[in-house]
Amino acid sequence: MNRPRINIVTLGCAKNLVDSEYLSRQLSLNGFEVAFEDNKQAEIVIVNTCGFINDAKQESIETILEYADRKTSNQLESLYVIGCLSQRYKSELKQEIPEADGFYGVYEQESFLDELNARYFDEFKYQRNLATPGHYAYLKIAEGCDRKCAFCSIPLIKGSYRSKPVGEIEKEALHLAEQEVLEVNLIAQDLTRYGYDLYNKAELHGLLDRLSALNAFSWIRLLYTYPAGFPEKVLHTMARNPNICNYLDVPFQHISNKLLKKMRRGINAKQSYKLIDLIKKYIPNITLRTTLLVGHPGETDEDFSELLEFVREVRFDRLGVFTYSEEEGTYSALHYEDDVPQHIKQQRADEIMQLQQEISYRKNLEKIGKVLPVLIDREDEHHYYGRTEADAPEVDNEVIVEKSPNNSLTVGNFYDLKIRDAEAYDLYGEVPEITQ
Repeated sequence: MNRPRINIVTLGCAKNLVDSEYLSRQLSLNGFEVAFEDNKQAEIVIVNTCGFINDAKQESIETILEYADRKTSNQLESLYVIGCLSQRYKSELKQEIPEADGFYGVYEQESFLDELNARYFDEFKYQRNLATPGHYAYLKIAEGCDRKCAFCSIPLIKGSYRSKPVGEIEKEALHLAEQEVLEVNLIAQDLTRYGYDLYNKAELHGLLDRLSALNAFSWIRLLYTYPAGFPEKVLHTMARNPNICNYLDVPFQHISNKLLKKMRRGINAKQSYKLIDLIKKYIPNITLRTTLLVGHPGETDEDFSELLEFVREVRFDRLGVFTYSEEEGTYSALHYEDDVPQHIKQQRADEIMQLQQEISYRKNLEKIGKVLPVLIDREDEHHYYGRTEADAPEVDNEVIVEKSPNNSLTVGNFYDLKIRDAEAYDLYGEVPEITQ
């Protein structure tokens, strides 16, 4: 039986991407031809949506409507919507977009496969068709979130925190190793919560020891570690395992005690600074990434000035900023007035990023002349593009190498490259001359 061709369009975060990869593997096992890029020849399109903030919702809706138009003009046989937006607003979407053939939430993969007359292969549930370049992958270790952050809709979408057992994560890691993945990026809504629901204690450090001991990956990277109650054992584990990247993504969100309390973050300014000091004590050469939220209800000019000073003082290596988006059903939406005008929110975000650009540029200048291990991610006609240990895929700096007759680099390989120049968010590298 000839199966139709399927195109999976993934929006939002890396956690969604992993879900699409699981689904792709199941579909492939059922004989479907599956692509992640926009395949005009596909008879079926699956849109895996994001519903985190208003901008993400809007992008998801616009994408669904784009493919709905294709279906109306007979360029598609079927259109399905899955993921976070469908999880939260299924009934509304059904009414507004009748062109779609079905809407499925984040935990309805088996039901969706039934819709396509496909079976679910439980014995292959931890195998994936990678949508990333073959040399790196994301490894999701948990679903959901138990935190009560006032502004966040994730617990409303994904439910309570559920850790994957260590043994199952190991199986998935070994499968990635068999595919010659060199770098795994651990993801969850909150990595540091890992294990509490299964083992009644923090167990991220134990999982890291197990993954490191596989000796299967050159880089193991931690993304999305919650600052409140950060387990010190994780830092000890990172410091003694050289294949765990000296890199942490810790979303502090704010530093004003008043705002941290309103946001229900479970941490105050003093504890935040103390955690940063502790991280740097264990790992002096750490690359520290954070995310900040500006314009939350009640944020005054004084609160923002305190946040700006925090950025100036800590000098984060990597930093992203979101403007507050009122999300239906969250504590902030139910209890606070969205009282910071949008133009002020954007102005504050721009001011922080302007400061961060200067910090990043100065830090990058310090790397000129150094020789660093670089993993090459991609190439075009004139350049190679890679990353150092200090850079996560897609969100951080790149090392750009101009092609020449004197160099021939291979995507997916490591090279020691000399940094010859720098910009705020990019480094320029070259193959060092060999001295006799």
